[in-house]
Amino acid sequence: MDPTIKLKLHKSFKAQNMMTTLGAEMTQISAGAVTIEAPILSIATQQQGYGHAALAFAIGDSAAGYAALSLMPLEQEVVTTEIKINLLAPSVGQRLIATGRVLKSGKRLSVVSAEVHAEQDGLHKLVAVLQGTMMPVATLGG
Repeated sequence: MDPTIKLKLHKSFKAQNMMTTLGAEMTQISAGAVTIEAPILSIATQQQGYGHAALAFAIGDSAAGYAALSLMPLEQEVVTTEIKINLLAPSVGQRLIATGRVLKSGKRLSVVSAEVHAEQDGLHKLVAVLQGTMMPVATLGG
């Protein structure tokens, strides 16, 4: 994979205040696939103590979006045009791991998916799946 594309993804990710607030990190990048991990912090739990669905959604959406961006020209960014989530199990554990993949990359739209796993004591459990569409846009200022 082109190191310039990897650098672009890392720079873009570091500019996301939401990901910083959640303690999320981009841990793997390859052409058409990105993994983002986030601890289940007390600020991101719901009333029963599970990781909030919004945490799974946020990192799943970002992983899928960055997977799409990894296949775009340098002068383009992507935005989510629609995405849905199926919550399969409570987010219990120390962290969530979202792996986004491109299902179909196009000039106007890219169809993406993401799986979100909760990690507890080294074991992984699938807690959510997402599917959506990303649209390329011009780089801000470009």
